Amino acid sequence: MAMAALRREGRRLAPLSSPQSITAVRSSLISQEQAPLGLRSISTQIVRNRMKSVKNIQKITKAMKMVAASKLRAIQVKAENSRGLWQPFTALLGDTASVDVKKNVIVTVSSDKGLCGGINSTSVKTSKALKKLTAGPDKETKYVVLGEKAKAQLIRDSKKDIELSITELQKNPLNYTQVSVLADDILKNVEYDALRIVFNKFQSVVSFLPTVATVLSPEAVEKEAESGGKLGELDSYEIEGGETKSEVLLNLGEFQFSCVLFNAVMENACSEQGARMSAMDSSSRNAGDMLDRLTLTYNRTRQASITTELIEIISGASALEG
Repeated sequence: MAMAALRREGRRLAPLSSPQSITAVRSSLISQEQAPLGLRSISTQIVRNRMKSVKNIQKITKAMKMVAASKLRAIQVKAENSRGLWQPFTALLGDTASVDVKKNVIVTVSSDKGLCGGINSTSVKTSKALKKLTAGPDKETKYVVLGEKAKAQLIRDSKKDIELSITELQKNPLNYTQVSVLADDILKNVEYDALRIVFNKFQSVVSFLPTVATVLSPEAVEKEAESGGKLGELDSYEIEGGETKSEVLLNLGEFQFSCVLFNAVMENACSEQGARMSAMDSSSRNAGDMLDRLTLTYNRTRQASITTELIEIISGASALEG
């Protein structure tokens, strides 16, 4: 009876509604639909759209995590095998990071793509700190940048110090031939007494260690050998054939640099995929948490709107009965 009376009352009052009042009601409804997130008048449509966007982002981050995991398995084997290339040179020539020379070239290894945590920022910070340590009144320090991300950071305040920049390293599968050609180009285009390769050494999926490897020029090796120390043991080896000691050291230095650079690129690529895998896992979990909060907000908003409609219906029916 009350509902029938309410419908009859609505039909009786309908012709009395003016176009201006209908427009005002419609505009108020539109303003409620477009209310910003967090207000009491939030629309359920806005929350649904937001939930849909978060679900799509979560799908992308999960897919990127799976891709990074598959790439990590392939690169990790190569990185572990490449560690055996530079170890004989370290035993023979040493890795004298504290050597004092005039011309230093810092080779910063980074990635071309982002979304891999702070791995590239760590390489850049290590390179800048190393530049400060090797700076001096009669010394010169230059950068050789491998990767787009380190280039974008170093170019801001050290553009004049960048001697050479190489990008798109991982456009093709990495191999020793590719890296040896790259090492040859670096040696032809820079003058150095010491090459200091900065990279991230892979330890685990969630851990990488910023590392600096040093390769000396033949002249610097001879000076260090004459001054004694570990490099002084070179004189105990006999040189066979027509090559002189300088030529042997030159060939050893070039070969050492290509091996160390190959290991640095592989280690950094492995660390990049591990860091990306960890970052995408964190992003997926954060998207899940956000989705839970949005679902709760949606349910509360929907329940509030239903409750409001029921209250209006009951109030109108009570008013008609009274």
